[in-house]
Amino acid sequence: MNREQYRLYLVTDRTVAGFRPLEDIVAGAVRGGVSIVQLREKTLCTRDFIEEARTLKKMLSPLGIPLIINDRVDVALASGADGVHLGQSDMPYADARALLGPGKIIGLSVENQDQVVLTNSLNVDYIGISPVFGTPTKTDTANPFGLDGLEKAVRSSLHPCVAIGGINKSNAAAVMATGADGIAVVSAIMGAASPESAAIELYETVKVL
Repeated sequence: MNREQYRLYLVTDRTVAGFRPLEDIVAGAVRGGVSIVQLREKTLCTRDFIEEARTLKKMLSPLGIPLIINDRVDVALASGADGVHLGQSDMPYADARALLGPGKIIGLSVENQDQVVLTNSLNVDYIGISPVFGTPTKTDTANPFGLDGLEKAVRSSLHPCVAIGGINKSNAAAVMATGADGIAVVSAIMGAASPESAAIELYETVKVL
């Protein structure tokens, strides 16, 4: 993947989506400019997780938009997804790469500057710098990087950098000004009355930077 494709990254969360079908929200977000989608499911059983992934993969593949699975290498393999995103307590990168092979995308969350430097020795496709700001969608995160910390992390990394955590249209431009390759958002799109309009607003903010 080129760095441009990380520009507007959607992470799903059905807890903030209300009763709307997840596929409808993702479809609207993609129409609005989202260029990569991560399916994050913490409550679905494995069978349902795989089926949801297959549904989104079928929708996104013709559009050239990668589908990333949060945490679950098995679900990524079963669904034919384009890759996985791993947290610090998930399967080690080397094991995930051995299972997925060289052609799949693997992203890795980093929660402090030391982890940023450590990932420079790994052949990950990108890092997710998290959290930039405090966020209600995840309560088990480390201390926020803030804009200064984010800029330092971006400068220290050899990989494409996606910023996540508390990012919305009010601060997206400031986040991109740190040199990040893209922003990942959850509630700013998933919880919006119009996911398409929300994505358009964010895309217009980040595309020119």
